[in-house]
Amino acid sequence: MDFRHPFFTNPRLSVGYGIFWLVASTVVVLIATLVNGVPVERAMIEIFAFIILYAVIGAAIWYVIKFSTLEDSGVLRIILAHLIAATIIVFLWMYIGVVIIKIFHPNTEEWLGQTVFNRAVAGYAMYVAFVIFFYAVNYYYAFKDKVKDETHLKALVKEAELQALKSQINPHFLFNSLNSISSLTMTDPARAQEMVINLSQLMRYSLKHDQHEKVSFKQELENNKLYLSIEKVRFGRKLNPVFAIEEACLNAEIPNMILQPLYENAIKYGVYEATEAVDVITHCKYIENHLVVSISNTYDKNVMSKKGEGIGLRNIRDRLQVIYANPHLMKIENTNNEFTVTLTIPQNPKNNE
Repeated sequence: MDFRHPFFTNPRLSVGYGIFWLVASTVVVLIATLVNGVPVERAMIEIFAFIILYAVIGAAIWYVIKFSTLEDSGVLRIILAHLIAATIIVFLWMYIGVVIIKIFHPNTEEWLGQTVFNRAVAGYAMYVAFVIFFYAVNYYYAFKDKVKDETHLKALVKEAELQALKSQINPHFLFNSLNSISSLTMTDPARAQEMVINLSQLMRYSLKHDQHEKVSFKQELENNKLYLSIEKVRFGRKLNPVFAIEEACLNAEIPNMILQPLYENAIKYGVYEATEAVDVITHCKYIENHLVVSISNTYDKNVMSKKGEGIGLRNIRDRLQVIYANPHLMKIENTNNEFTVTLTIPQNPKNNE
């Protein structure tokens, strides 16, 4: 969440705010001098001491509403926070205002004492007006961020779909799969038929995945098991998929096509370069309304691994950031001879019942 004050990030808003209070102060000064007969000097000092001063101090109300939004706090907590903040701001405003007036008009104690109650009421009333104003500004910025995030998400989803189709239907993948099928038709026709069925199901899932933003973890897992079964034919004993899945995970929701790049990464940088069997291990737990999925693969220490975060991993990180507004939902660990990627995906408790 961005806690920067909008007056620092939006010059037009700060200029408009300043112009409004200057115009309002000028109008009040004119009324005081022309209608009520107050001397111009005294009217200007009083306006500065109270109206302009409140405009400056009142800008701090923005931080009160940022830390006590309607979405994140209860009604009683919000009311209490604003009562405390209003009391502090009104006290500072009145105290500083009185000091300023006494500097220029030392003999105004009696008049100031008679107006304390009225000014306190006016101070609380202006606080309410400032709260309404800053809540409106806050929701305007939130709306703009939401529209921006939705636009970014649509672009990322489209890019992910194209990348998924490219990685699944690219000539190398199909060529290798068809070669494996061709060999199996001579040595093991039943297994060749099974591989054809798996390949067709994988293609069907990839072509329809754009119809839903999220799918159940069970659906996503079954699709990736098809992918691994096809690659198992290609790599044989070098690829050893292992699954440790808690029952509670199966009905959880997960962004579609978000796991396959992890398996592709494990095969590309672990299995493909290995000379011995490589375990591709999938762990899944449901912890405090979060689905925690870890995919790890062993690799040969003697084979130089490629460093850095690939396009697939970056796309996953970007999608999680836009969907869940949290840049820390993907964690990468590389210890000893094991590479692990962990996704922590927030859940709606109702979806797991």
